[in-house]
Amino acid sequence: MQPQRERREVRSRAGWMVMGKAAGPAAIEVGKILVVFLYLFPAVSLQCKILKCNSEFWASTSSSGPEEEFCTALRASNTCVRRTARTCRGDLAYHSAQHGIEDLMSQHNCSKEGPTSPPRARTPPPPPPDSQEHSDGPEICHYERSFHRHTAPPNYTHCGFFGDPHLRTFSDDFQTCKVEGAWPLIHNKYLSVQVTNTPVLPGSSATATSKLTIIFKNFQECVDQKMYHAETDELPAAFADGSKNGGDRHGANTLRIVDKVPGQHVEIQARYIGTTIVVRQVGRYLTFAVRMPEEVVNSVEDKDNQDLYLCLHGCPLNQRIDFRTFRARAAEGPGGGGGGGGGRAPVPAQGFTYQSATAKCKERLPVEDLYFQSCVFDLLTTGDVNFTMAAYYAFEDVKMLHSNKDKFHIFDRTLEVNESNSAARKPCSLSLCLLNFLALLLWIQCSSVHL
Repeated sequence: MQPQRERREVRSRAGWMVMGKAAGPAAIEVGKILVVFLYLFPAVSLQCKILKCNSEFWASTSSSGPEEEFCTALRASNTCVRRTARTCRGDLAYHSAQHGIEDLMSQHNCSKEGPTSPPRARTPPPPPPDSQEHSDGPEICHYERSFHRHTAPPNYTHCGFFGDPHLRTFSDDFQTCKVEGAWPLIHNKYLSVQVTNTPVLPGSSATATSKLTIIFKNFQECVDQKMYHAETDELPAAFADGSKNGGDRHGANTLRIVDKVPGQHVEIQARYIGTTIVVRQVGRYLTFAVRMPEEVVNSVEDKDNQDLYLCLHGCPLNQRIDFRTFRARAAEGPGGGGGGGGGRAPVPAQGFTYQSATAKCKERLPVEDLYFQSCVFDLLTTGDVNFTMAAYYAFEDVKMLHSNKDKFHIFDRTLEVNESNSAARKPCSLSLCLLNFLALLLWIQCSSVHL
């Protein structure tokens, strides 16, 4: 679909999404390096919680607070950083934060000894009574309003990423992949989404999403650039800079975060591009689902460099797992399954048989579609019952986000064809075979009489 209006791209500006304005130029420069590093190399250790220290520092400072309050926040942040030393010692983000705090304390003549206070949430002032115009913003910041009554409404599509992991692309292709490490799910003119997948079990190719980074790019007078970062046990209800909307522009509230279930379910509404994103933590891992107009889906910046845009093109062939072969081996009995790829993984302590995995998944997913099959697959490869809920919520997100209810359930057509062919090739019973043999003898006898 051709865009209904010309949307100009505004070059992204990267600032330190950690320190407030009182931090000074030196802190901002250090912060720029840190943010770029975190975006390009998000696969840092799961145990390293340096981002939490940074976001707590930002939340506890203000641009106009007294110097002593700023020093108190610095000391609290320094204490937080020191607590992460054991798990973050080899991490560049940790060392950047450590040196950044030392520089700021020196610039502001802050004593290392003194009061510290726990971070307190910064509450924005209530909006004035006449702020409705500011809240709604100009028409260009509302994607659906830009379509006039005589034009066809936009076509929406859906992408989901969950479990071991399983990918449903914008074209409703369903794949099971390996994709260990950092991979881009979405990358276009308006936003970028990157996931980091880590092994679920030693020696297995089964992986699941432990980190998620979303970059919303500057867009005209609507929103500032915003970054959202989530990881295991840290599903924040705010962007990396502590804000909950698109910034200070007139259309800021057309980008906002809604905390559905604290620590478990976050929804990001980007109305200026007609997009809704759902991020969940189920068990130890994250799930991702998005509803996006086709115009936005296809607004790629460099068509020659989009092969790894997973939601659009799917996983590379060498990263895909032979779902059908694995399922056939698992159905054969103990030892028939594998570790998500062709190799066999150690059976988990709480391992499932094919029959018990099927029964467990039936409790939440009564229709034997590919969400049900992915649930069975995940229980067999990981033994983690939380993957049952991951598949269940992935399907619930489809029902909420997909625009075509006839496509909620998708099935493995190849499996159906194979089963049909298998039935056609099924050996005949003894009585049927005997009957066929007698008919053949009769035909031969009749033929010889005529001759």
